[in-house]
Amino acid sequence: MTPDPRLLRERIARWPTDRLTGMRRGIEREGLRALPDGTLALTPHPAALGAALTHPHITTDFSESQLELITGVHATIDGCLGELQRIHQFVWRSLADELLWAASMPCTLPADETIPVARFGTSNIGRAKSVYRIGLGHRYGKRMQTISGVHYNWSLPGLGNDDHFALIRNFRRHAFVLLTLFGASPAVSASFVAGRPHGLQPLATQTLGLPHATTLRMGRLGYQSDAQAALAVSYNCLESYAASLHTALTRPHPPYEAIGIRTPGGEYNQLATSLLQIENEFYGTIRPKRVIRPGERPLHALRDRGVEYIEVRCLDLDPFSPVGVAAPTLAFVDVFLLHCLLADSPPDHPLEIASLARNQERTATRGREPGQALECCEGGVVGLQEWAFALIEECEPIAQALDTAFGGRTYADAVRAARNALEDPARLPSARVLDEMGREHDMGFNAFARARSRAAGEALLALPWTPSEQSRFEACAGRSRREQAELEASESLPFEDYRQHYVSAQRLMPAAG
Repeated sequence: MTPDPRLLRERIARWPTDRLTGMRRGIEREGLRALPDGTLALTPHPAALGAALTHPHITTDFSESQLELITGVHATIDGCLGELQRIHQFVWRSLADELLWAASMPCTLPADETIPVARFGTSNIGRAKSVYRIGLGHRYGKRMQTISGVHYNWSLPGLGNDDHFALIRNFRRHAFVLLTLFGASPAVSASFVAGRPHGLQPLATQTLGLPHATTLRMGRLGYQSDAQAALAVSYNCLESYAASLHTALTRPHPPYEAIGIRTPGGEYNQLATSLLQIENEFYGTIRPKRVIRPGERPLHALRDRGVEYIEVRCLDLDPFSPVGVAAPTLAFVDVFLLHCLLADSPPDHPLEIASLARNQERTATRGREPGQALECCEGGVVGLQEWAFALIEECEPIAQALDTAFGGRTYADAVRAARNALEDPARLPSARVLDEMGREHDMGFNAFARARSRAAGEALLALPWTPSEQSRFEACAGRSRREQAELEASESLPFEDYRQHYVSAQRLMPAAG
């Protein structure tokens, strides 16, 4: 089922220390702005935060009410979380009486048509960003798009395309471990599923959930799409991955053709009628990424210059951390990613891809259920807990190697904490959420998330904050507003010409020669 830990110890021992210390990471944290009563804030993106289009660290995701906070690239976990904390401190000082929602599943939502799509100004790229989001609303409904999470961008020196895709294949096979260990969305507000089938159980007034769920965000109610489920994307190499996405980005999809590009009145419904409007619409627990140049398509960048880093997308917001993610979580993910890289990674195939989707759903909705079993790649089934323990045992020598390289016991402690949580599932975040909901909030999700949001704000506002830090963030916000204004003033190309050029198939291809 899994390799001998001694084999992984031998493999990592052959790596020079500077390869391990060359590891880099960055964080993107999403979060809704909510009113004190736990309803969605319908106000525009706060002007004090700058222009969402051009600010390097503070933008919006799907909704005008959904912040996305972005760090730079860091050599250490502490450095990365330190920057994320400072961004949060500035944001909280700019929110007036609003809250930054601490949970992945949304606050109480209004009717779909009332949820505001993010606005990025009048430039062509700004309009394209908004039209893309309008398309998401038509395709999947706006509620699904208000779910928030943490994305972890990670790189290691010396990796080629085949290394990255081998890592990704193993990550997809073993992601159930991360969903179990760090899933924190076992319950939702009833408003999230209003008017559609959901299979959840009532936990309290206006609260639904499942008793053994870990991360409803990563299950069928979350980032899932029946249309995309038909996409059996292969991760065997860059070429097969790119070919799968190319087809999804260029072949018209009849249900989306029926929506149309524009309304009879000329308003835009979506950027394209293909299965995916753009690359970011493809849902997944992990993505191969490359920093793109201005105006460049991500798939072109990958084909042209290869994979530069990977993006982990399956982490729920941690409602018990003021910034949505804790250092031990990131330390374990570092170890886990190295395990995925060091272990043998056979090619994937359609039957396995379908099996992984079933494993993800079982883990998301019933991951803490005693005796829960998953399908393993060799055929047959294996206990989730048994498989997870085996993987964590294999992670131990990797953690030891990292602690030797960096000093301290950060990584060994993170792996030990993961083992302890699996041994006592009451320690898992999803169980802690349900426990606190029951003890302090009469099983109400909204009351729990409001309390955690207020606690996060109080903790961040109590931290030291200097006038120079405030001035630095205010200056960055001011620059972003000027940059957006300059961009809008400089453009003359009609938007329809811009749209057609942007979604053209030839822009997805690598450079000639």
